[in-house]
Amino acid sequence: MERSTRQRSSIRQVLQTAGRPLLPAEILEAAQKEVAAMGVATVYRNLKLLVESGEIRAVELPGEAPRYESAHHGHHHHFQCRLCDRVFDVHHCPGDFKQLAPAGFQVDGHELTLYGRCADCGAAEGRQS
Repeated sequence: MERSTRQRSSIRQVLQTAGRPLLPAEILEAAQKEVAAMGVATVYRNLKLLVESGEIRAVELPGEAPRYESAHHGHHHHFQCRLCDRVFDVHHCPGDFKQLAPAGFQVDGHELTLYGRCADCGAAEGRQS
């Protein structure tokens, strides 16, 4: 069994409390508040171990670097802000997509990503008007 390190515990805590998928650079910045000497290689090494153990999962969006989130969330989708590039969890699912598949095809899963402006960027844009 892999021993848990202070660095790994810090990364785990960052992802559990983030409330949204994070890029490795965001994880590093947040984790360094607890473990100041943590480096980017340590983050990537621990992300790999945490994905392999099933504790976290990668969120892969087309043309984007993977982000990471706790694997303890149930089925959900994502929203990506086109202004700040942050990705947020969407905890609602529109339902069964089987009827959208071509005749004779079998759907065994789906992922859905919404795109637009997050609340922060929408509010900032409103203040500038």
